[in-house]
Amino acid sequence: MESVIRYFEEPELDRPVLVEGLPGVGNVGKVVADFIADKLGAKHFATVMSKYFPPQILIDPNGIAIPPTNELYYLKDVGESHLDVIFLLGDFQAVTPDGQFTVCKELMEEVFLKYDVSTIFTLGGYGTGQMVETPRVLGAATDMDTKTKLEPYGVSFVPGEPAAGIVGASGVLLGLAQFHGIAGACIMGETSGYFVDYKSACFVLNVMERLFGITFDRTDLEEKCKQIEELADKVKTYEASKKKDNLGYIG
Repeated sequence: MESVIRYFEEPELDRPVLVEGLPGVGNVGKVVADFIADKLGAKHFATVMSKYFPPQILIDPNGIAIPPTNELYYLKDVGESHLDVIFLLGDFQAVTPDGQFTVCKELMEEVFLKYDVSTIFTLGGYGTGQMVETPRVLGAATDMDTKTKLEPYGVSFVPGEPAAGIVGASGVLLGLAQFHGIAGACIMGETSGYFVDYKSACFVLNVMERLFGITFDRTDLEEKCKQIEELADKVKTYEASKKKDNLGYIG
């Protein structure tokens, strides 16, 4: 195995749901997964290192090195649905296509199949390259039953969207889930992709609340949403001024 998985605890879980929220377009999935894990007090049980992660470290506010890892957390008996949940979190993804497949395959075989994961939800952003007033939540499912379950929760399944497919861990894990006969879906918030999109994350969080049967205090997240809306207004004003300037060269 090319990844190293260090366990701090080996919890007993009852067919848990996996929620993946690694960095991606607008960091939408990461924001949602980190928020849920933090609000519910998820417990850290393993660290994943791989040669396929970036050859770098981050540095925390105290000057302490943060190596390139993924982290695994768990919760038991969540919400009205009483689900056990595993979270795949982190600040890094593998940097090559081969690395993406290898890391996800090893996590699937060494962790998720071991814990008999029942459903896999990968969270991400659907980049539009332009400002989005009211983000849609788009989905791709492993099977019709999962699609039918998610549609009443506000997830739209639109033919041809996203046109380029789903890349990174969110896509690879969904493909591996289907290969192993595990139900799953990628849930994507529409985003410009220009910045960390807390507004889009709020729309994806709506879906996760309904899936888990739980309501979160969003005070801190909504404050960040307001900041993003202010930034978005500035971007739209700038784009409009550029368009107006360009019209001066027509005719």
